[in-house]
Amino acid sequence: MSDLLTRRSMLRTSALGVAAMYGLAGCGDDDSPSSGGGGGEKASGTVTFGSNASDPVPKAALQSAFDKFESSSGVKVDVNTVDHNTFQEQINNYLQGTPDDVFTWFAGYRMQFFAQKGLASDISDVWEKIGDNFSPAFKDASTLDGKQYFVPFYNYPWAIFYKKSVWEKNGWEPAANLDDFKALCDKIKAKGMTPIAFGDKDGWPAMGTFDYINMRTNGYDFHKSLMAGEEAWDGPEVKQVFSTWAELLPYHAEGSLGRTWQDAAQTLNKDSAMYLLGSFVGQQFEGKALDDIDFFPFPEINSEHGQDAVEAPIDGFMLSKDPKNEAAGKALLEYLGGAEAQETYLANDPNNVATNSEADTSKYNAIQKKSNELISGAKQISQFLDRDTRPDFASTVMIPALQQFIKTPDDIDGLTKNIEQQKKTIFV
Repeated sequence: MSDLLTRRSMLRTSALGVAAMYGLAGCGDDDSPSSGGGGGEKASGTVTFGSNASDPVPKAALQSAFDKFESSSGVKVDVNTVDHNTFQEQINNYLQGTPDDVFTWFAGYRMQFFAQKGLASDISDVWEKIGDNFSPAFKDASTLDGKQYFVPFYNYPWAIFYKKSVWEKNGWEPAANLDDFKALCDKIKAKGMTPIAFGDKDGWPAMGTFDYINMRTNGYDFHKSLMAGEEAWDGPEVKQVFSTWAELLPYHAEGSLGRTWQDAAQTLNKDSAMYLLGSFVGQQFEGKALDDIDFFPFPEINSEHGQDAVEAPIDGFMLSKDPKNEAAGKALLEYLGGAEAQETYLANDPNNVATNSEADTSKYNAIQKKSNELISGAKQISQFLDRDTRPDFASTVMIPALQQFIKTPDDIDGLTKNIEQQKKTIFV
């Protein structure tokens, strides 16, 4: 498998130098009694943790879980927080340099990619202790070649979010199919509002729109094959996806390439009626404003596939390839895989749902309960475009391609031809 290319790694800066530049160089505790032996070694000292939880809500929620771990284990957690997008773009250089003992990452292909490259440690022994409290689906998403490399922490659905008070005032109802959705957008425009909030400055949010239109149009199996490089990007199926999206673009907020997802979320308080995003959108609201948020599944496009598939990415943690404090790292992973840690986190960031089956859901808010129902009722679950395909393809090909489409959606033939040509140089 070829090395991961990212937009910044193409600058040919050394791996360790780039990692240090962005604060991603690990800082293990050399005085720790553990030197990565694992096994039955008692955890002590300091475990370093590389985090992409740079927004205030998840950052504080994660720290609340670490505080409890430190109190019960006596092990200190030294957290190294880096901007979310920088962390993702620099992950390959980070892992090949001097990474932290434990780091945040994602399930599925993105986990498998680095495990296959030998940039993460086998944590099957941790799963022997926590595995009974995870569904087979979560274990499968954490496994490569029969070994586990990932501990799921929470997941969340992507759906169309809106403010109940605004919709009740205008008499709007969620749309179940594409025709009704377009009609709804026309009603919203007639009221002088922007139907769909949109922000793609960071490149990845638009991937959620592509995923849903593709799964609703061509089905989950085609989507998975496309992500694996087994289908033609310039074929009629993908062209239909972009054609449908082009019909919806006029309903989206203009200037999206200069707007972050957080900025777009704030427009729900002003002039936008809907927003397709993950349930983490709730991090931008609190109190009564959060209680006013609701959502509905992405509408049906092709009745053959209905609304069967749900985009519900799994976030969690991995152990680096050569941790300085392996025993403490595995102890932390075991804790984070437990119900207490997930309950503690979600009490401070109530926008996701726990992965541990023993976690108490009685305190879930309305969004969490509805999210849980949507995910559990799905026939298929996707992880997200940049997690279901090769990281190099997602970063170097799809981000610029989708942003180009948003700017000039009238050359679908040229766009898809270019994607297919680049795909063939990566999926070899």
